[in-house]
Amino acid sequence: MVSDRPSAEIRREFPIEHPEPQFELADILRLYGDAYRAEYNPSFEQGRALHAIETCRTSALGAHIDKCDHCEHREISYNSCRNRHCPKCRASQRSAWVDVRELELLPIQYFHIVFTLPAELNRLAQYHPSTVYALLMRAAAETLQTFARNRWGGDLGIVMVLHTWGQTLQLHPHVHCIVTGGALKRDGSAP
Repeated sequence: MVSDRPSAEIRREFPIEHPEPQFELADILRLYGDAYRAEYNPSFEQGRALHAIETCRTSALGAHIDKCDHCEHREISYNSCRNRHCPKCRASQRSAWVDVRELELLPIQYFHIVFTLPAELNRLAQYHPSTVYALLMRAAAETLQTFARNRWGGDLGIVMVLHTWGQTLQLHPHVHCIVTGGALKRDGSAP
């Protein structure tokens, strides 16, 4: 069937259903967390995050009672860990952040660029994290802006997010940058 309607409307009519995952990260950590800790010896901060994820929304963190104002129905809800690394707690905040960023997008091309701290400096980052991470962020921004000024004579739009761990939960400081596909000159024009 051919339709002259935009594809975005068609997608809204036929949403893709994502089945609930059989296991959550917390389930995996409860099963294999002790073995992981024994083999990889995570840092204090990583251990705290692992514990928070394992205990999130379980009786270990206590509970509260939600009561309906109209019918007096009550439900017991387990408390969340509120750890920024927990997928249950931070998924909605992350989604809201992305939604706000999408509203800020201009109708132009964007690029994803990653700057990684050399592994030789990881130990320094463990002992002076705020200084090293600030320098990494500044170096990434200055590198991108210097390139834009030399190439196009203008400034880039940049959104930067610092990640301190890799997917294996090992120290891997890196900065994700979303960069505009062009620059804005000082006089307000585009090159």
